[in-house]
Amino acid sequence: MLSLSVTPLELPLRHPFKIVRSEESVARSAVIRLCSDGVEGIGEAAPVARYGESVESVVDYFASHALASDDPYRLEELLHPGIPAAARCGLDLALHDLIGKELGKPLYALLGLDPSATPATSFTIGIADPQTTQRKLDEAQRFPILKIKLGIGTPSEQIETIAAIRDRYGGAIRIDANEGWDVETAVEILGALAPYGIEFCEQPIPAGNPAGLRAIRDRVEVPIVVDEDARVASDLPPLLGCVDGVNVKLAKTGGIRGALAMIHTARAMGLKVMLGCMIESAIATTAAAHLSPLVDWADLDGPLLTAHDPFAGVTYDRAKLILPGTPGLGVREGAPA
Repeated sequence: MLSLSVTPLELPLRHPFKIVRSEESVARSAVIRLCSDGVEGIGEAAPVARYGESVESVVDYFASHALASDDPYRLEELLHPGIPAAARCGLDLALHDLIGKELGKPLYALLGLDPSATPATSFTIGIADPQTTQRKLDEAQRFPILKIKLGIGTPSEQIETIAAIRDRYGGAIRIDANEGWDVETAVEILGALAPYGIEFCEQPIPAGNPAGLRAIRDRVEVPIVVDEDARVASDLPPLLGCVDGVNVKLAKTGGIRGALAMIHTARAMGLKVMLGCMIESAIATTAAAHLSPLVDWADLDGPLLTAHDPFAGVTYDRAKLILPGTPGLGVREGAPA
């Protein structure tokens, strides 16, 4: 008999985190606990407001919908597409954690993956004034890859932000406009930033415009990666020839199974793949990290942006993801040692 509980979780942040469409000082998610015969699986739903989801919608869904099966191995039934993405993600992670614990195997082993083949993660710096950005840069100097949020301000101001960072930082730089530009602005800014060695630009223009993405890609040297344009695997075919890569997030795909489908679809299309995250606890980020041997890039820094995470799982060796070797997701309660 499966029993499920949902608990809201608040995660105060180290710094206010600002992107084009929002700013937050506290991240909110929902912890899903799934019990069967004395074994507990734990998952996390980190709803994306951009897609009309919230912690409240996750709680309400499980309060009004019974699980489709009492057998945790009936994944097709339990994770049916009628479940909203965030709720399905939380349930999916809890099921994989539970199954791994029952079988005595970590998730990466269940998937046949090599835990030593994980990439290094980027560390994200949100939009801020120049002085605050420089203070954040001071704190982030130990990370070999930075992702810088852009999309607000004049083109010259955004170009100057990257120039000032590059002047003091020698590692890899990725940028993310979060739909904040139009085509011509993207071409202008990315053209000016090409000399600064930008690894790629994420979601330069609003989602739903593949022709616009193609127009940018054809005119700039910086590779183009999509996030908001690519929620699930079926979103990818219209992007063929328009972009260089996709950002896969468990919160968008509905969990591990949806992420695997999206990764394999992207590979079949010749696209590079990044694993991303929301600002979330170690539960969801650790789950994503188990998939990271399959991808080119990782942006799995959610727990690093929080002031206090009540869970511990994935760790970082100079940004390289180190997977826990314990069964299931390998997440435990209690702050990292």
